Amino acid sequence: MKKQSRNVFAVVRRCLALVFFLGITLLFCDFTGVLHTWLGWMAKIQLLPAVLALNFAAVAILLVLTLIFGRVYCSVICPLGVMQDLISHTSAGRKGKKFRFSYSPAKNLLRYGLFALFAVAMVAGATSLAGLIAPYSAFGRIAANLFAPLYRLGNNLLALLSERLDSYAFYSTEVWIRSLPTFIVAALTFVLIFMLAWRGGRTWCNTVCPVGTVLGFLSRFSLLRINIDKDKCNRCGLCSRACKASCIDGKEHKVDYSRCVSCFDCLETCKHGAISYGLRKPAAGAQRPPQDSARRRFLGISALTLAGTALHAQEKKADGGLAAIQDKRAPERGTPIVPAGAQGLRHLAQHCTACQLCVSACPNGVLRPSTRLESFMQPESSYERGYCRPECTRCSEVCPAGAISRITVEQKSSIQVGHAVWLRDLCLPVSKGVKCGNCARHCPVGAISMVHLDPDNAASLHIPVVNTERCIGCGACENLCPVRPLSAIYVEGHEKHRTI
Repeated sequence: MKKQSRNVFAVVRRCLALVFFLGITLLFCDFTGVLHTWLGWMAKIQLLPAVLALNFAAVAILLVLTLIFGRVYCSVICPLGVMQDLISHTSAGRKGKKFRFSYSPAKNLLRYGLFALFAVAMVAGATSLAGLIAPYSAFGRIAANLFAPLYRLGNNLLALLSERLDSYAFYSTEVWIRSLPTFIVAALTFVLIFMLAWRGGRTWCNTVCPVGTVLGFLSRFSLLRINIDKDKCNRCGLCSRACKASCIDGKEHKVDYSRCVSCFDCLETCKHGAISYGLRKPAAGAQRPPQDSARRRFLGISALTLAGTALHAQEKKADGGLAAIQDKRAPERGTPIVPAGAQGLRHLAQHCTACQLCVSACPNGVLRPSTRLESFMQPESSYERGYCRPECTRCSEVCPAGAISRITVEQKSSIQVGHAVWLRDLCLPVSKGVKCGNCARHCPVGAISMVHLDPDNAASLHIPVVNTERCIGCGACENLCPVRPLSAIYVEGHEKHRTI
């Protein structure tokens, strides 16, 4: 009976972990926007995004879960943690070694050192730098840059097969790299995590991950935990060799609860019923350990981090089959453009963890990761592939960290993220002497008017004039301008957005 109950813990944990992993992965792969309606909450309950978004309910629930059950967040909810389990399980299967780990002391110097750097970056508002090791952000970049292209290629293959069968069940979509530097960061992160998980299981979680460090401290005081019955244990060491967190010292009957991720693998391993999961059982005669200075420093850094974050809370080639058209090239903008709802450059920089969910969800190909050092991998708008349609609010709907606030269609139509700038020497009526007016025809807010090139000659060609007070910076004019490679009209961003 006991053996069956122990297996239930592991089975339930694995099923829930698989649901969360697949759900969050599909959020980054889905290009239809349908899944965000049903699964978007999975991204919003990730710990760091919830803290940045001041989602106190989600943060409180996660902390209470940790204080009751231990680090179940790391073994169930965190997609990066589940991915490591999948890699580790595959490694064990290929090597034929189920018991391949061993107990090792915690590397606290490295662990708390990395957390201190993470805390400093968060308090300083450098969230994109902190996001390099934040678990959800790291997984988001991996999913958006590595998994999503494969998912779309598979979709395109199905679309091709459906077309041959006169079916429209699938439709093809573009597959392109939005930012080469971000792709390289994602690939290197995946390789590093893959190697650590292949060889050592949860090494990343218990050494590098700042969320694991915070939850690890709290899990020391969890109500439910792994207990070892010394009377039943024969010191065989199987639990230590099966523990992917390397936190069980079977010889000494000790468990490092700060590193235990409550995966329950040890419950299935012990053949003598010496390991159980239940209410904490302090050792006989155990005394309360002294509060050392390292623990006090960690508490101080944790409080400082939470307080600081709360405060700072390939190109289109459409030629109609007549002639090749030169690719558009992004202009050199003095101020980058960030999405409506981001409020401005400063707010986005202080809240965005560069998880790439908004970039993946953008249906118009407008958002892509920044290559600037001060906002590296955070979203910026560029209009070579499309423009930011006033009726689209997708990025504000999916952002889990509050970096892009939720806005309505009505609000977006009145938020000015930038203004259009006309380049006289590139404009067709001036440079080629031909009529155009494309920018004025397609401006959704009527901010562009056409006037005579020569005011004194009624027969002269028309050129555009931009009403910068009315322009919202959507980029329709820049995207639809026929001039190549640089458009004759482009959008200059605003550091702080305003409502018009």
